[in-house]
Order: sequence, then structure tokens, then C-alpha cells
Amino acid sequence: MNIRIHDELRAYTDPLTAGEYAALERSILAEGCRDALVLWGDVLIDGHNRYAICKKHGIDFKTVQNDSFASLEDVQLWMIDNHLARRSVTDFQRGMFALRKKAILTARVKEQQENPADPQPANEPANQSEAAPAPAAAQPALSTREDVARAAGISSNAISRIEKIQKTAAPELVEAVRTGAISLNAAAAVAELPVEAQVAAVVAGKQELRQVARQVREAKSPAKPPRTEPAAGQAPAAAPSADSAALTTRIAALEAENSALKAQVATLTAALDEARRPA
Repeated sequence: MNIRIHDELRAYTDPLTAGEYAALERSILAEGCRDALVLWGDVLIDGHNRYAICKKHGIDFKTVQNDSFASLEDVQLWMIDNHLARRSVTDFQRGMFALRKKAILTARVKEQQENPADPQPANEPANQSEAAPAPAAAQPALSTREDVARAAGISSNAISRIEKIQKTAAPELVEAVRTGAISLNAAAAVAELPVEAQVAAVVAGKQELRQVARQVREAKSPAKPPRTEPAAGQAPAAAPSADSAALTTRIAALEAENSALKAQVATLTAALDEARRPA
């Protein structure tokens, strides 16, 4: 049968790492495709990696229909909930999926408010019959960060860090936190640096990433000077001004950026030296 891959649904399938994909491929080659692919009409909605591997090696697979969806949005929400139900999903992945769910539900509520009498769901696929199923049960909008955190099963502070990474992180840094090369907390710290410094830190490797993240965090929380009692008749020392504290933070951030760039230069120099060596 003809199976379609819907481009809009790709964002709701979290890609496997190279190691995970290789392990899945070995399993299918040894045991076949044990789990059926899930289709909505002719659109593949679950089993994208299994489908690609089976097509590559000419391996047979089974399919099962799920025709309970009235719109593409219902499919997206179903795919997100499937991911959130898996134990292997990281906190970063959970937060990303929950934020996508929030965006869908928010847009749905807005559309219903603007078109209260519209009886037809949006994004209905062309291959579905005119007697489309009823819309899925309405889900409450995730209106606050706490709502998103509950949907993801993580803390609201983690959601805040993920939102920061979404807004300011370079794609290389996003991939590093997605694959576990750097923790969520460390990635949020590195994301405060200019994009060039972020990329340099990622290229330099895990150790340098952690070092840069620590430098950024230390810059935001400068050590307090030891407290000393003023001598008799001596006025207490004045507290550092806001300008002084800001300058200290900026200097530390620049040091972190410089460290990342130095690591990148060292990596590139080593690669160049290796390329120049006679075979």
C-alpha cells in the first residue's frame, strides 16, 4: 500500500541518536518488525524509524489503522502524549513536547473563540471520507508554566530553562542537550553566551561545555567578600555598586566565551596538523 509521510508530523517524532537507530536496525534485521505501524488513512503516525529501516532492507511489516482523529491537530496531540508516556524520554524532550502541546491547545482555543459556529475541524486530510469522526475530547489549555510542567512531568524551573534554550541556544547546543552531552542546567547557562561561543564550546567537547557552563554560572553569582568588622572609629566599607557587579559579571562571561573559542582553535589546529601528516 502507499504510505505517506506528512511533513508537519516530523516535528512530533523525536529523532533517534545514531546509536539508538543502529540498535533498532540490528533488532529488526534479527527479529523482523514486531510492532505494527500505525496509520491514519494513508498517513504514517507511529513507526517512522521502523518504516525507514524496513523499506531500506525490504522487510515486511504490518499496519494498523487509527481512524479516531478528526484533524491533524488531534494526531499531533496523540503523538505528543505517546512520547510523554515513554520512560526513556529525557527531561529536555519532555519539556519540548509539552511546550508543543501548549502551542496546539492555545491555537485551538483561539480558533474556537474566533469561529464559534465553525462545524468543520481544520487540517482534515484529503483522503478522509465526508463522514469524518467527531473531534477528540477537548483538552484544557496549558495556560501557565506550571500547567506545562505537570503535563511534562518535570519542574516549572526546568520548563523555564527549556524556554530559554528554545529562544537563544544555537542548534548545535540544542542537539548537545537533546543527546545528553550536556545537562539541562548547563545548557541553559551556555545559551546566555553569543552563538559563536556556544558553537565553539560544543565543538570542543563535553568537558569544555561543562567548564564554560560553570564559568557562566559563577559570573552570575560572584563570591561574596569575607565579612570583617570595621575598626573602632572606622566607617563600614561601602557595598559594591550595581555597576561594579555588572562589570564583574560581564568579565566572567567574556572569560567563558574566550575559553570556548580557545578550545575551538585548539581542536581545529589539531585537525589541521593531522591532515598535514604524511600518509
